[in-house]
Amino acid sequence: MFLIVAKYLIPKGYRGMTVFPFVILKYDGDKVNPIFINHEKIHLRQQLELLISPFYFFYFSEYIIRLIQYKNKDLAYRNISFEREAYANETNLHYLKTRRLFGFLNYIILK
Repeated sequence: MFLIVAKYLIPKGYRGMTVFPFVILKYDGDKVNPIFINHEKIHLRQQLELLISPFYFFYFSEYIIRLIQYKNKDLAYRNISFEREAYANETNLHYLKTRRLFGFLNYIILK
């Protein structure tokens, strides 16, 4: 994992983005925020599981589906299964040690 602070690469309203093997941060202070870093490490693991490129296909496909479903970009983002897993477990700093393979599948909403 490589941490990069690049304020202008992060979309408005967000603090970070993971593009394997990089975690791009908006704020330098987030480098030492264990919860934020854990959230991004969960995304790194998800990306590795799906061999990186398919992760982005599924991520953006699910975002479009959720956007149609909720008609709200923030709700769509928060309900992507990858984000649901990361937000649900970001405070558990030991989560990645016990996480099962393809753990994000437990967070898919079928409605």
